[in-house]
Amino acid sequence: MFALKLFAVLGCGLIAGVFFAFSTFVMKALARLQPAQGIAAMQSINITAINPLFMTALFGTAAACIYLAISSLQKWHQPSAVYLLVGSLLYLVGTVGVTISFNVPLNDALAIAKPDSADGANLWSSYLTNWTFWNHIRTVSALAAATLLAIAFWHQS
Repeated sequence: MFALKLFAVLGCGLIAGVFFAFSTFVMKALARLQPAQGIAAMQSINITAINPLFMTALFGTAAACIYLAISSLQKWHQPSAVYLLVGSLLYLVGTVGVTISFNVPLNDALAIAKPDSADGANLWSSYLTNWTFWNHIRTVSALAAATLLAIAFWHQS
């Protein structure tokens, strides 16, 4: 359990950091480009993001959180159980759930956009606002999850 909790804390923190970078400067930099350039750059980022290291961090952390959430229910009498449960659920719902429900569909719509078209430019404008909003949500969720899991980790020490 020690290694799994450590993996979950580090995974949540790592994912929070990746999403924080997008919220604080990557999306702002892309917004400064002409729509065709921004669309092409984000399309490339979205393709490149699907790689074993990032997917393992994102979904491996989710798997650890699923296990920790279930185990917290079995050890509800321990002081760390509520932190494990809430931290795990925050990551699963607020980070992975938001990614699947909001960011991925926005990415899918952008993937088929023609960068040089008027429709592409209109899509890009709304994409920047909507994608970044949901990215803020998953950033805060992953950071809060890391915090709560770290508190649970501390209670077990």
